[in-house]
Amino acid sequence: MAVEDGKDVNMEVAEALYDLAFVHDSIHGSRAYRRAARALVSLEEPLDVFVRTHAPREIPSIGPASERVILEHLEQGRSPRVERAVEKSARRAELEAARALRTHFLSRAEALRILRSPDPGAIRWEDYRGDLQMHTEWSDGSESVAQMAEAAMARGYSYIGVSDHSYGLKIAGGVTMEDVRRQHRETERLNREWGGSFRVLKGIEANIPAEGGVDMTAGELAEFEIVLAAPHSKLRRAEDQTPRMIATVRHPRVHVLAHPRGRMFTRRGVVARWKEVFEEARAHDVAIEIDGDPYRQDLDHETARLALEAGCLFALDSDAHSGRELRYVEFALAHARRAGIPAQRVINTWPVERLLEWAARAS
Repeated sequence: MAVEDGKDVNMEVAEALYDLAFVHDSIHGSRAYRRAARALVSLEEPLDVFVRTHAPREIPSIGPASERVILEHLEQGRSPRVERAVEKSARRAELEAARALRTHFLSRAEALRILRSPDPGAIRWEDYRGDLQMHTEWSDGSESVAQMAEAAMARGYSYIGVSDHSYGLKIAGGVTMEDVRRQHRETERLNREWGGSFRVLKGIEANIPAEGGVDMTAGELAEFEIVLAAPHSKLRRAEDQTPRMIATVRHPRVHVLAHPRGRMFTRRGVVARWKEVFEEARAHDVAIEIDGDPYRQDLDHETARLALEAGCLFALDSDAHSGRELRYVEFALAHARRAGIPAQRVINTWPVERLLEWAARAS
């Protein structure tokens, strides 16, 4: 098979299937290819290993046409079928723009390979103590605080930060302050029951408005132990948004700049002079997040390296919306390892007492 060492073949074939989805002339066909691509991104084994003992069609969502693309790519390092479809399409120019958005994404198989590979000095899975970005049924998640905590305990964590969306992000079911206080009473009850063996931190994912900062008052933010600020608007704009992001990391109650670019597999996200943003974050002791959602992977390892060079702290989080999605943090860890980020620069490796002491500087 024509698979080179160091190649993320699962992501390469997934991108070929995304190309087919992009140029396909039927909605049904386009959706089928997207589902197939997502299945490959989620596959834990490299495709060249998987097909030694299984047919590609044994992967959920892989049909005959997608199987042919996979086999072509494994045999030739390319898919003539995809190339012909792209050549005939009237959307070739648009496709090139779409391809440019898919930079530095990892498949799950590649993320797991990176986590298993020796990399002296970089953070290890064993260093990780707790996830600080996740969403519950209080906003757009599907499980309760207790269920998310139980899933985290099963992964060996000693704490989590529940960070439902703030009220300004209505599309994601942002919590009212009344709901926040009810959630906090629930969190306090659970923490008492666990008697110090596990801790749920009172967090929030505040929204970054167009002018920067966050969309909550200082008094409201004071009710949380950890505040994440994240962009959810102006994510497809070409203009420079450096002042917006600098205003956010200068906010005295922001602890973490979460999924800083707001990028996804199909959008570029915020355009900014990131070196300047990271230098300002370092000056104000704000951690930079690597979000592990497979379709965010934000920051990616190349941009994260700029933050490392600027002297920043980091938060590595899953952005989970269910207990099962806590595993998404593996993508964040993989990017951190590839960027060479040491454990001591990652706030998720700190004991909860140190984390809270650090966060209290904004109180």
